Amino acid sequence: MKWGNFELLYWLPLAIPLAWALFALLRRRRNAISQVVDPTMLGVLAPAWKPARAKSRLILRILALAMLVLALARPQWGFHWEEVRRKGLDLMVVLDTSRSMMASDIKPSRLQQAKWGVRDLLRNLRGDRVGLVPFSGSSILQCPLTIDYAAFTMTLDDVYSGIIPRGGTAIEQALRTAIKAFPESGTADRVILLITDGEDHEGDPLKLLPELKEKNIRVYTIGIGTLEGEMVPGTDGQGAYFKDRQGQIVKTTLKEDVLQKLALGTGGTYVRSAPGDTGLERVFNESINNLKRSEQETRTAKIYEEHFVWPIAAALLLLAWEVLLSDRRKTTAEVPA
Repeated sequence: MKWGNFELLYWLPLAIPLAWALFALLRRRRNAISQVVDPTMLGVLAPAWKPARAKSRLILRILALAMLVLALARPQWGFHWEEVRRKGLDLMVVLDTSRSMMASDIKPSRLQQAKWGVRDLLRNLRGDRVGLVPFSGSSILQCPLTIDYAAFTMTLDDVYSGIIPRGGTAIEQALRTAIKAFPESGTADRVILLITDGEDHEGDPLKLLPELKEKNIRVYTIGIGTLEGEMVPGTDGQGAYFKDRQGQIVKTTLKEDVLQKLALGTGGTYVRSAPGDTGLERVFNESINNLKRSEQETRTAKIYEEHFVWPIAAALLLLAWEVLLSDRRKTTAEVPA
């Protein structure tokens, strides 16, 4: 036997303290009655009342509640084979991990806020493949396209500023890495989700617009940071803030121009993030979710048969029994002679 929601079974032991509390209340009620009415006179004053039935009815209610919990846990046995077709699109997350992404104008840092946003985005994916390309002065394919969202999340959690040894920011090179990660064939729309503060120290990402259009790849850009900017935190031996070669403190601000042109040129969308809202879910729900999806794969899956109806039926029978079980004895009316 399998359970569709096995974690709900952990609630069953709570029936023990619940039953204890209810029986304690019942006992308290009887004690209160005994203080008002002498127990030896109770049969005379209320000859039709049968107090033992109250305990039986309480037991039936608790058993019915346990049956409902079992039903919610979805017991399954028996199975059949079914052909499952998966439809989805390919989404490559290109994440800036340069030193400027450690600025705290978006709390706790630009990079951490971006990672939280990507994790939230995963909850909206249904069969879409997702991959990860972190970058700074160079880039790597950290996670190829996959529908294993748990594995993707583990890879995302491992990303940190400095994971790419080469410093700086090279958006063009990162986009090239993402483009190569897409399969050559396929009819579904392809999406690059570029998350960066827009600072770029080499190359020209706009040169890739013709290739992106040819390969049917839309670029959605998320600007992480503020226009006012923030000082870049220092690292080993550099004090509170990072300094350039002239000894000047480096301040980083959001650069939107290239990000806007990339999105506009490929049919995507640009969104500026805000504290507590990276804009990723909004972009997905309003734009990406409406893109064309194609059949990615067909496989045969083992489908277990649901049998939650049996504990529901048992709960209904117990409740019906409880209703029919009266606290009062049946009395026979006297027939006059």
